[in-house]
Amino acid sequence: MRGAKAIRAGDSELVQIVDAALADSVRRSGAWLACRPDCTQCCVGVFAISQLDAFRLREGLAELERHDPERAARVRQRARAVLRRLRAGFPGDISTGILDESAGEFDDYANDEPCPVLDPETGRCDLYAARPMTCRVFGPPVRSESGLGVCELCFQGATAEQIAACELHLDGEKLEAELLARMEAATGKRGNTVVAFVLGQR
Repeated sequence: MRGAKAIRAGDSELVQIVDAALADSVRRSGAWLACRPDCTQCCVGVFAISQLDAFRLREGLAELERHDPERAARVRQRARAVLRRLRAGFPGDISTGILDESAGEFDDYANDEPCPVLDPETGRCDLYAARPMTCRVFGPPVRSESGLGVCELCFQGATAEQIAACELHLDGEKLEAELLARMEAATGKRGNTVVAFVLGQR
């Protein structure tokens, strides 16, 4: 892909920014966070990912194939199995994997489907270093249009003030938007997709 090297470098910078912000929020959150290895509630249910996330996941799977081809094959096998199950009623264009999120059909779609990157035996993410942004920021309080949201397992019994004091402050939105625009221009693919489509295609 034309410009892949520059996008790769930019994405690496973006990941560092987000991971640093996450580390700061995790430090402030302390025991309020329930996130730990083997806690997989946030790994169940299909969610939208950007084309930049898709690029990172493909790169992560290619890296895994070089170092642990058997594990990579299991990831791809799970992704293909999920993709077969997702075809019925896919809320978008199944030929491209691009979601149509405008109709609201995606809200209740495949909410019980485990992420194909989740190893069912270990309860760990097989592509953790390449995980999408949604996965990177899940757990700590994140601000959206509807207010400050947290994982339902975290901040049990915390006051609104205690939650607000742990808010995740992200500074990479501009860089992410620029990289996404370059990615979509380079590939011609515009719009969100899902993990299974990215990893289940050849």
